[in-house]
Amino acid sequence: MTSRFAPFRFGSLAVAAAALLPVLHVLPAAAAESVGTAAPASSPAFTTTANIGLYSQYVFRGLTQTNEKPAVQGGLDLSHESGLYAGIWASNISWISDTTPGASASLEADLYGGFKYDFNDTLSGDVGFLHYAYPGSFPNGFTKADTNELYLGLDAKWITLRYSYAVGNTFGSADTRGSSYVDLALTHELVAGINGVAHLGHQRYTGPNSSNLSYTDWKLGLNRDFSGYVLAAYYTGTNAKDAGYTVKGKNLGRDQLVLSVSRTF
Repeated sequence: MTSRFAPFRFGSLAVAAAALLPVLHVLPAAAAESVGTAAPASSPAFTTTANIGLYSQYVFRGLTQTNEKPAVQGGLDLSHESGLYAGIWASNISWISDTTPGASASLEADLYGGFKYDFNDTLSGDVGFLHYAYPGSFPNGFTKADTNELYLGLDAKWITLRYSYAVGNTFGSADTRGSSYVDLALTHELVAGINGVAHLGHQRYTGPNSSNLSYTDWKLGLNRDFSGYVLAAYYTGTNAKDAGYTVKGKNLGRDQLVLSVSRTF
């Protein structure tokens, strides 16, 4: 089975773990005096943030990436006041070795960049490119899982809509150029700082096995920030077909509970 079994991120400890240390980015403030009073410090043109998290498992688009085992994830983002941004994010995985005898790949590393634009105080847009990389060793004839996607998003405060389009083979499935994913997410504070999260997505595959690989996924959950540490619990599920997503006797798109603690610096 060559399709990508198990990764939501815009919603992922087998062999390798990814954890990036926080980076503090400070630009010198402008120093000027006018009538004996210093001018206010200007905002930095660039902003750098880092994030790290521990998850009970890595679930991406409704599919477990770690065979229901824990994951460590981390990332680093650089943004400019113009709206341009770039970043890297990584997680341990096991789905490639779980589904392909002779394959050894335990890391997912995502590289991305794009542009965000605020139309007004309510609506913003986002366009960019994302490369999913899976370094490792693979048997002859293996279709590489590395995937390139273009994405377009709209954000209206607590509602986000995103469309992703694969420009080549999709997560190890051959002849799947043009596969796409639509993601609708809602996030809203319910009470006392507790946020409710709801997500509905659809992964559409092209190619000869598209009927077995295409599916719809959903997620419901809660999260809360405790002095910078975000605790979260999510329940996910899909209608992924057994014919496309059964590994070692279980469907990797079956209902899952994910618990996590994360922090952004």
